[in-house]
Amino acid sequence: METEQIGYRGPTACAAAGITYRQLDYWARTGLVEPSVRPAYGSGTQRLYSFRDVVVLKIVKRFLDTGVSLQNIRTAVQHLRERGFRDLERMTLMSDGATVYECTSPDEVHALLQGGQGIFGIAVGVVWRDVESALSQLHGERIDTGETLVGHNPADELARRRNRAG
Repeated sequence: METEQIGYRGPTACAAAGITYRQLDYWARTGLVEPSVRPAYGSGTQRLYSFRDVVVLKIVKRFLDTGVSLQNIRTAVQHLRERGFRDLERMTLMSDGATVYECTSPDEVHALLQGGQGIFGIAVGVVWRDVESALSQLHGERIDTGETLVGHNPADELARRRNRAG
């Protein structure tokens, strides 16, 4: 089963991303990070987040922890969304506290560091693996059947898919 067929409920997404439910709810309601699998339709429905959504939640949390404003984070997330969140795991996101830059090569990272101001960087691949590890200890849910998956490891699915494709 591919990772795109698995959704994670709010509490699971919070646990894996290291955020509070209040943050998750606010970010969903304000459109910062909305659940791409299933949004909430009024009270009683469970939002379902994709693996990639949880990675983005953790990136937002990391930037907030370093003092980047929510407005600047919104701009960065919007940019990633416009790119379709492609190649996230190979990306480094850098910030000088005001602007978030996307770097896809060591040269770009180096050029930013040459600017002299303090720069904070997130290697998204590291966040990606952290989220994989966290979710492997938590419950996922099959989108098609609603079946609960315990201790599901998204990395196993990615490896299986690569083996099938190769």
